[in-house]
Amino acid sequence: MAALAAGPDHLFNLRNNFYLGAYQAAINSSDLPNLSPDEAVERDCLVFRSYIALGSYQLVINEIDSSAATPLQAVKLLALYLSGPDYKESAISNLKEFLADPAIGNNPILRMVAGTVFMHEQDYNEALKYTHAGGNLELDALNVQIFIKMHRAEFAERKLKEMQKIDEDHTLTQLATAWQNLAVGGSKIQEAYLIFQDFSEKSQVTTLILNGKAVCCIHMGNFDEAETLLLEALNKASDAKDPETLANLVVCCLHLGKSPSRFLSQLRLAHPEHVLVKRATAAEESFDRAVQSVA
Repeated sequence: MAALAAGPDHLFNLRNNFYLGAYQAAINSSDLPNLSPDEAVERDCLVFRSYIALGSYQLVINEIDSSAATPLQAVKLLALYLSGPDYKESAISNLKEFLADPAIGNNPILRMVAGTVFMHEQDYNEALKYTHAGGNLELDALNVQIFIKMHRAEFAERKLKEMQKIDEDHTLTQLATAWQNLAVGGSKIQEAYLIFQDFSEKSQVTTLILNGKAVCCIHMGNFDEAETLLLEALNKASDAKDPETLANLVVCCLHLGKSPSRFLSQLRLAHPEHVLVKRATAAEESFDRAVQSVA
């Protein structure tokens, strides 16, 4: 007897909005009828993760109570971790407790949150402990990101090929392909640009897509176009303090011979832990020490 066709994917548009950085659109389109209990939990996770991406950490912490399902508890820990340095330690401690529980430790959302948190901590081997086994395209895409951050393009390429075998046209596979092309560089940069361009023609133009195109332009030496794209990203009201947009504008200004101080100041105030802020601070301290040594 032929297998029954799979039912409609009620969450397809919601997921796509989230993956492409259209977070407010994801939130606005989340009132979906006829969801199964599992679909309802996944929907809530995507909505709360969208709020996290918009910086509304406290809303997520307040809304998810202790009786919520494991995936939602994991999302709450991510909000707690990102809400400020005072909460990082307790969030990581609670996360490790969850992961050590054999009844829930293998939950895909929990493993995704673990991978995200430890990637933020730059503890890439710890992140891979929870993401390497995969299980869905989102975990595979996170693996690609981690390997790129580790400068292990060959492992990222291997994981990407696995994703392409599963669904070459999936939004996450296309995004991961663009990330890998950027990491490889050379002629692959143009291919990455075309992926982001395709997204911008088919979907709502988001900060994520604009930054993707801008980074490609920076790699290709098209700094004027990159600046235009980044200023457009900065003009999006909900992303006015987006750290990657500000960081990319700092880089762009330096290449264009313009002062990056305004964007660097915004980045310092809104995201003091950003790697570019830390590097700039370290460089300023080194310069001050050098000046004092010859004074």
